Amino acid sequence: MLKIILPTIMLLPTTLLSPQKFLWVNTTTHSILIATLSLQWLLPSYYPHKNPTQWTGIDQISSPLLVLCCWLLPLMILASQNHLQHEPPTRKRIFISTLITIQPFLILAFSATELTLFYISFEATLIPTLILITRWGNQPERLSAGIYLLFYTLISSLPLLIVILHLHAQIGTLHLTMLGLTPPTLNNSWTGLLSSLALLTAFMVKAPLYGLHLWLPKAHVEAPIAGSMLLAALLLKLGGYGIMRITLLTGPISDHLHYPFLTLALWGALMTSSICLRQTDLKSLIAYSSVSHMGLVIAASMIQTHWAFSGAMILMISHGLTSSMLFCLANTNYERTHTRILLLTRGLQPLLPLMATWWLLANLSNMALPPTTNLMAELTIMIALFNWSSLTILLTGAATLLTATYTLFMLLTTQRGTLPTYITSLQNSNTREHLLMTLHIIPMLLLILKPSLISGILS
Repeated sequence: MLKIILPTIMLLPTTLLSPQKFLWVNTTTHSILIATLSLQWLLPSYYPHKNPTQWTGIDQISSPLLVLCCWLLPLMILASQNHLQHEPPTRKRIFISTLITIQPFLILAFSATELTLFYISFEATLIPTLILITRWGNQPERLSAGIYLLFYTLISSLPLLIVILHLHAQIGTLHLTMLGLTPPTLNNSWTGLLSSLALLTAFMVKAPLYGLHLWLPKAHVEAPIAGSMLLAALLLKLGGYGIMRITLLTGPISDHLHYPFLTLALWGALMTSSICLRQTDLKSLIAYSSVSHMGLVIAASMIQTHWAFSGAMILMISHGLTSSMLFCLANTNYERTHTRILLLTRGLQPLLPLMATWWLLANLSNMALPPTTNLMAELTIMIALFNWSSLTILLTGAATLLTATYTLFMLLTTQRGTLPTYITSLQNSNTREHLLMTLHIIPMLLLILKPSLISGILS
């Protein structure tokens, strides 16, 4: 554990002390080395926890998310270079330092085996994210987006803290292994029901559940590219991971909680897919598609079967890579045309033909085309939901159909059609951008060959 956390912390002095000329090279190379080193966590282990320390341990649920977390840091640094081109050197260093600060908190959140540590690191990720959005966002609305993010997260996580303290008072420990050994304390009484609800609410807002999702499109649209990648690929996964961890602890969830959450999640997947069809803003469209995909993850996590957890895990990793790539592509368009309105950025394929290839690959992955891991995940979740109740096939089927529709709409609008008259010339796509897309697509293609690495099941 320390051999990843210590080099990550040492990225801070690297950023602050590197000569200006080598700032980007040093930070990117250092973080790529950490990402490569973290791949060892994916190796299967026959023990419940790998590398256990007193407070942290890595198991089959957390290892794919930890590797994703390390993999995305160099990609966020690569993606931000053009955005920060005209900023003073000091601000560049502060920006990279803010990105690096989030990393140890995320690693701790995904590997904590003690609920207090998990809660602290879960909340600590909020502050650097808030700084990224409110300081480096593109428009004046970024302040209201930051306030939405702050208050939604804080209000929902206070009940979580109260229940964690209540659990400690009842059992005397908050260690996950010990809690797993004690009989479930959250029984079907009103106290138990409210405690389960409070435990889940913080993660439902973070995931986000439909109805509690209003902070997400605002935050995505206003955030800089690194902020959007961070939100879509990692911070939403904290919600899904938290639900899986907590539902494993609390034993079977009461029907009073099952039905509203499952209904909202599936209905939300359908509704947000419909909202995507009438979006005019490209980043907003991709943000709403994240809500739709995470709805399936929440629905699967609430069923609490091995099959459902496995599908939720694969979908979280696949969606993390796909939506991060889509945001990068949207950003390359934005940097050239200075607008995110779909009608004003259409028909770019003749001008940027290689980018059109990346758009096609990312969109095919987003709409779960075989043999991508997105398809494996969606099929697994749909089968698990169908086994739970055959009526869910109507909602999941319609949501999948709408996902394909809005994804094709996004591809055709940005790449095909007549070029707007005001676009006469565009800056060519460069090697850095192609490297960024390649580093997104390679893991997606390699995971098709061995999805058991991210399915949360011992291979």
